[in-house]
Amino acid sequence: MASKVFFTDMRVLPDYGLLEKLDAIMKRAKMDSIDFKDKLVAIKITFAERGNMAYIRPGYIARVVKRIQELGGKPFLVDCNTLYYGSRSNAVDHLETAMLNGFNRIEVGCNALIADGLTGLDSTDISIDQKHVKTAKIGNAIAAADIIISVSHFKGHQGTGFGGTLKNVGMGSGSRRGKMEMHAASKPKIKEENCVACGKCIQHCSQKAIAYNKNKKAQIDYSKCIGCGQCVASCHYGAAAAIYDENSATVGEKMAEYAYAVLLGKPNFHISLMMDISPECDCWSINDQAITPNIGIAASFDPVALDRACVDLVNQAPAIATSILFDKAAYKPMDDKFDHIHPDVTWRDTLTHAEEIGLGSQTYELVKIR
Repeated sequence: MASKVFFTDMRVLPDYGLLEKLDAIMKRAKMDSIDFKDKLVAIKITFAERGNMAYIRPGYIARVVKRIQELGGKPFLVDCNTLYYGSRSNAVDHLETAMLNGFNRIEVGCNALIADGLTGLDSTDISIDQKHVKTAKIGNAIAAADIIISVSHFKGHQGTGFGGTLKNVGMGSGSRRGKMEMHAASKPKIKEENCVACGKCIQHCSQKAIAYNKNKKAQIDYSKCIGCGQCVASCHYGAAAAIYDENSATVGEKMAEYAYAVLLGKPNFHISLMMDISPECDCWSINDQAITPNIGIAASFDPVALDRACVDLVNQAPAIATSILFDKAAYKPMDDKFDHIHPDVTWRDTLTHAEEIGLGSQTYELVKIR
């Protein structure tokens, strides 16, 4: 049976703007069929790196917050720290970035939390026994929520072909240790030039596999290391680093399994905004020109169907002639835009695996509303 994906385009009327269209799509999709009364509701979004201007405008999030509050829920915005070393790799910098990007109580009407804590160590193990992941490491505040509502910016992505609901929910909800599991099959390494001998990695290594070498730099004993990633999570200086050596298909499949863990046994609903469709992720501190004109808003209870519908809508949309699509080999109207931009990434594997593990269906019915 086809899953329903509700869609509204960017056309508006004088008294019926984009925020009203967002209200309408939440109503038509029956988000209110979830019992929100007195429930803790995690609104999973990405706060985006400083300098990136393609992320979701806070006004859309405020509308989702308002609707949840009207239904009696207790919403909070949530994301987990990044594995890479940047402006969102610890909760202090991450929350400051969120505030600067407009994700604050004044703008959106609720508080923002960093689900995996100060340095990314606060996670809950969720047993799922899947192909790649046996136990997912999910940020505590997400794992403890009663309901998951995701609001995703749909765009290209250098590692997974595109970034949508499954990436927001799966990769985005993994603690730093969880992100390392998704990205890497090997053990971490130490960049000696970044090591300041603070001792945090030694303190947090459960296997006592790290010690100082003769240069007073951290050194890993790989005969003891189990690749848990605690050193990566605890290092404030980028000295303990993950090795990104998984192929894109495996990363995508692991990401789907993490999304499965997040949503397991919980009411959930998903919204995707196809606006400012940049070729790369919001984790970049810049954003390139959009690859298509703005398309609209889509929503569904099925995250797999939602991602598939968004992929199809982007591929059906006209390409912007001055975008990266025309920088390399000649782009043809029938080409898959994500394949063209990221030819070494196999985005279909993510959706196929998500479907196989019961997360949703790629077969959908697109229900268009005004």
